Amino acid sequence: MPLPLVYHSDYSPPFPEGHRFPMDKFRLLRDHLVASGVTREEDLHRPEICPPEILALAHDPAYIARYMNGELPREDQRRLGLPWDEALARRTVRAVGGSLLAADLALKHGLACHLAGGTHHAHYDHPAGFCIFNDLAVISQFMLQSGRVSRVLIFDCDVHQGDGTARILADTEEAVTVSLHCEQNFPARKAQSDWDLPLARGMGDREYLEVVDNALNYLLPFYQPDLVLYDAGVDVHKDDALGYLQLTDAGLAARDEAVLRHCLGRDIPVMGVIGGGYDKDRAALARRHGILHHSATRVWNALGLG
Repeated sequence: MPLPLVYHSDYSPPFPEGHRFPMDKFRLLRDHLVASGVTREEDLHRPEICPPEILALAHDPAYIARYMNGELPREDQRRLGLPWDEALARRTVRAVGGSLLAADLALKHGLACHLAGGTHHAHYDHPAGFCIFNDLAVISQFMLQSGRVSRVLIFDCDVHQGDGTARILADTEEAVTVSLHCEQNFPARKAQSDWDLPLARGMGDREYLEVVDNALNYLLPFYQPDLVLYDAGVDVHKDDALGYLQLTDAGLAARDEAVLRHCLGRDIPVMGVIGGGYDKDRAALARRHGILHHSATRVWNALGLG
């Protein structure tokens, strides 16, 4: 069995030319993974749209309705930074469904990855930073409230703090939020995660990987989660437009393999989402995001999970 990967053609709707959010990266990532032999089109898992009652486990129902009906106030539109249309709204709820499906596949098989996800700036009742609904918070609440897991740990390695996730899950003890982020970066007003690991600008591969290893060696035995949600943001890369850290391609691959091996070595299922990544060279960005799926495939094959 190949590594379970989740994708839908809704993920890259038509988007304004030159917009700073790289909406076409999801389609380009799929193309890259097929071309490089990581997956085949027919092997990709296709998600359903996430229903509003599941979104409402982590979001205000009135906010869900406002967004889906295209009725966001101007201030929320400014916070979000994305233009509204029906295709983007459908893409948004489809992508949350994709993260839910990937989490379900991870529980069944030990490891699964999404070709999207990681919308960690979305808050309970408003969007922010290109994030509309918070898939990490939605998955956590759904898995906990449905009794599928007793504890979930979110290991967020996006360069920006997962402020929305931290605030939505602040009172949910069974959801442990961990954020490794560049300290001097968006958002200006940080939330309080269960574990915040702020990193200095300019940090490179060696120091970063040491933080990852030390954190997981402590946190996984301490909390013993039933599921890890891994946000593999590539905006920590040295060439990222919004990052300020200095990881290389090799550093990203080492990070991804380390996270997956730490979890699977303790028999903890892990689901990966791609998180943030920004580059005008969209093909290069897609390849950078694909490091997660290449790394996961190596781990999947080495451990004989298929």
